[in-house]
Amino acid sequence: MKRAISINLGGIVFNIDDDAYRELQTYLTQIESCFSDREESKEIMNDIEARIAELFNERITDYKKVITSKDVKDITDVMGGPEQFGETEKESTHRQRERFGPSGYRRMYRDPDNRILGGVCSGMSAYWQIDPIILRILFVIAFLGFGAGLIIYIILWIVLPEAKTKAQKLEMMGEKVNVSNIGKAFKEEFDNVKKNMNL
Repeated sequence: MKRAISINLGGIVFNIDDDAYRELQTYLTQIESCFSDREESKEIMNDIEARIAELFNERITDYKKVITSKDVKDITDVMGGPEQFGETEKESTHRQRERFGPSGYRRMYRDPDNRILGGVCSGMSAYWQIDPIILRILFVIAFLGFGAGLIIYIILWIVLPEAKTKAQKLEMMGEKVNVSNIGKAFKEEFDNVKKNMNL
């Protein structure tokens, strides 16, 4: 018989057995120490915890209510370890292609960073890896020619979720959602903000 502990991870409460809790705590401590020298470390950790919570949530069913050590190991394998953060972009891309083929898992979101109205066209273009101008022109033609373009755009605006977290933005771009990529995304964003503030 094992003891189960309730934890709050990414705003979701999970029951996790004692061994799995220790393994998860060790993993998160290692990740946190990897990013501790960065100013954006708190945001990185929040995003990593939110992604782990999403993965845990997928494993909970009506018959399985407790996160086990196997679940933690599977999820840490998916997320990657702190040692992967130091690998070069070429090694990371090669490893991703080996495991997932030419492209990773993609999910369609609205892109809040490159939007003109609701981010529908920029999100769809990120999903299909095309220029958003092409989709914007097609929507304008559909609106002017058939009158349906606006209705379709509004429906997609309502249906497609907005990519709010770094993990969702990585999924939208088809990049693997792991510790390394989340850290790189925060670093790039932080560097861009610093550069813009210096101008």
